[in-house]
Amino acid sequence: MERLKVLADQTRFNLLKLIINNDLCVGALATRLDISKAAASQHLQALRKAGFVRGEKRGYWTHYSLDKEAIRSLASHLVEMIDNVPPRGLTCIKAMPEENNKQGKKVMKMCCNDCCQQPEKLKGTPQECTPEQIRECHGDLGTHPCVDEKKEPTDKDK
Repeated sequence: MERLKVLADQTRFNLLKLIINNDLCVGALATRLDISKAAASQHLQALRKAGFVRGEKRGYWTHYSLDKEAIRSLASHLVEMIDNVPPRGLTCIKAMPEENNKQGKKVMKMCCNDCCQQPEKLKGTPQECTPEQIRECHGDLGTHPCVDEKKEPTDKDK
């Protein structure tokens, strides 16, 4: 999400914090953050393009204010995203469904060789896990989801 990238910059985040309660011009913002007016202006432009701030011309200066609805919308989207996540189980990443990569191709997420979710419970390699260990770590799957049944373990896997 591009809007989160804009907020990831500490200076931009600090600008938002300054204009939450007060409309301020570029000069005031630059002074308070100890940055140049040009830098403040560039950061404000990014925030404006993302929809987080609005500029209003007042005489010679433009005063910036927070678009609180844009922040609420982003927060609501994040809350919705986490509310729609099913309860976490002890599933191995390899058991997760495929996802589309940036090129639109299906990609299976692979897990590492040390039992991705609970490595502290692994007593050897995934190939050496007992049915009880698999059940404890991954639930009633029958086989270990971290082990590719098509290939035999190599020395590198052990």
